[in-house]
Amino acid sequence: MTKTIAIVGSGVMGLTTAHALALRGQSVTVYEQRAQSGQGCSWWAGGMLALWCEMESAEPLIGELGLESLSYWRTHFPNVINKGSLVVAPPRDTPDLKRFAARTSQFEWIARERIAALEPDLAERFETALYFGEEAHLDPRQALAFLRKTLETDFKVQFHMQTAIAPEAIASDHVLDCRGYEARDVLPDLRGVKGEMLILRTKEITLARPVRLLHPRIPVYIVPRDDHHFMVGATMIESSDQSRISARSMVELLNAAYALHPAFGEAEILETGTDVRPAFPDNLPRIRRDGKILRLNGLYRHGYLGAPAIARRAAEIIVEGKIFPEVER
Repeated sequence: MTKTIAIVGSGVMGLTTAHALALRGQSVTVYEQRAQSGQGCSWWAGGMLALWCEMESAEPLIGELGLESLSYWRTHFPNVINKGSLVVAPPRDTPDLKRFAARTSQFEWIARERIAALEPDLAERFETALYFGEEAHLDPRQALAFLRKTLETDFKVQFHMQTAIAPEAIASDHVLDCRGYEARDVLPDLRGVKGEMLILRTKEITLARPVRLLHPRIPVYIVPRDDHHFMVGATMIESSDQSRISARSMVELLNAAYALHPAFGEAEILETGTDVRPAFPDNLPRIRRDGKILRLNGLYRHGYLGAPAIARRAAEIIVEGKIFPEVER
């Protein structure tokens, strides 16, 4: 039976949830307080579908959600780049690379010759690396735009932009609260984790895949995008401050990019960005029932690896009455 369903928030969580419900024949309306979909955490994300890299420090649930989400993006988004990812460290930090390897799987140790085949510009910089060949990446802004267009064109989903409305005020059969950190008014255990990033442009270096550089304080990654652009991120600061990037973070991110390759020292800084990721105390996502409202939140740093899998579960709760104890906590 078709139900009327409202979704509040159109970041990656809101859009993938709208898609999951539309695929099941439901009538969906999306409300967004901003002028454009995804202009929160989803906009500033790295877009790395780096499941096995994340398992170095994440709980097993992230692996389960990540496998499903990786399959979702490969099925539904045509611009996923399936070239894996690299993890590298300066020679003095080789023990850190070994520790990283001991905490994850689905990789191979590669030496300089193989590095040269995968990323020629890095061959003289690093003697060894971890190659995660099954991983992938995407451009978050392209993915958000693609989902929005698909929902509007193929499924006739209605979008009400620049509409700030409380989930409790919507008279639909079901309401899904996908507001991220904005939902802290009804989720008191939600906390903010500030992320910061840069977008650089240089023609002096080419990368085909994300490269994670082990760093003494923060996990730094450099993600190639179109037109010689590179996303460098991202810090993880226990803070709900959504102000501009700090001087310290700017220096650390630029130093990390320079350590990966000196050509980044001459790159243009095109953009800086900050936002606050929503996280629960254990950094795991939740679906919480509140009458006719489902609150989907707590994706932390795993937005694109977690959202499609959480969205599918939410859709099956509504359409089929299923229960998912692994996330309904």
